Amino acid sequence: MIDVYSWPTPNGHKVHIMLEECGLPYAAHAIDIGAGDQFKPEFLRISPNNKIPAIVDSEGPDGRPISLFESGAILIYLAGKTGKLLPAGVRGRYVALQWLMFQMGSVGPMLGQAHHFRLYAPEKIDYAINRYTNEAKRLYGVMDRRLGEAKYFAGEYSIADIAIFPWTRSHANQGVDLADYPNFKRWYEAVEARPAVQRGVQVLADRRKPQFSDKDKETLFGATQYEKR
Repeated sequence: MIDVYSWPTPNGHKVHIMLEECGLPYAAHAIDIGAGDQFKPEFLRISPNNKIPAIVDSEGPDGRPISLFESGAILIYLAGKTGKLLPAGVRGRYVALQWLMFQMGSVGPMLGQAHHFRLYAPEKIDYAINRYTNEAKRLYGVMDRRLGEAKYFAGEYSIADIAIFPWTRSHANQGVDLADYPNFKRWYEAVEARPAVQRGVQVLADRRKPQFSDKDKETLFGATQYEKR
């Protein structure tokens, strides 16, 4: 059994989808990031960066429990554990890993900033909105070109697709119209239709609030986030 400490965000959904795709038994434990659960000592022991998701696998590589944080690392671990969703050949594996790193280094941070400044910033800053909206559109262009060459980011469906998809579900909030990116739109609809993806994005979904309260915003974006621990 794998214990998943998570919340229904793009990074959480990556791991939920992966577990569903792999058919691994797991238990999802809600870490309410608006309430500050991510700062509790018991969570910090397995996720020292106070970010979800984190997992504890009771049957680690050497037969002993292992805990992991960082969604990209968790995807690689689960692919290695099951032998699924990472190409077997060396060349294909590195193609998948480069697109996974593209998500970790660009898609997640930049689309997250676009989302933040367009929706959550306490004041509308045109410079920030334009900067991150334009960067979001640039990244969708990069992905659209790649998906004009291949059906999936690594050629075959892999952890790269699982990592990227959840971050693009809010494309409208990022200022992006998928009609402008036809290759990406084709890929998006294909991934969205997968039963495991549909199950994965529903994990803990009933716990998510329709909008952040002022207290939630302070916890996520204010002084609480930066307290010394």
